[in-house]
Amino acid sequence: MDTNATSSSIMEKFSDLPYLDMGSGFVIGLAVGYFLKKSFKLLLLLLGIALVLMFALEHYGIVSINEAGLEHTVEAGTGTFKQFALFLKERLSEFGFAGSASAVGGFAIGLKIG
Repeated sequence: MDTNATSSSIMEKFSDLPYLDMGSGFVIGLAVGYFLKKSFKLLLLLLGIALVLMFALEHYGIVSINEAGLEHTVEAGTGTFKQFALFLKERLSEFGFAGSASAVGGFAIGLKIG
């Protein structure tokens, strides 16, 4: 088996990915944006599972849910997540002029594709 032919075909497959031609700031921003969106989806999944279980337990009379407290807790959690997202965006904008523009651009695209 020709290793040069195999490695060149692998490199041709990777050359189809436009993100690999971007700078390091863009790739860092892309990774952070992708991570943020995936973690938010995971957080929503876990919150949904917990809420459905709580509603089922309430239905069977095992627990009683304070709706105002639940609403306050969810609002506090979303506020904390917003602050975390703003922190990441601000941190990416500190890369320097050219790096910050590409990092914030990568962050936006990471949020889009995540």
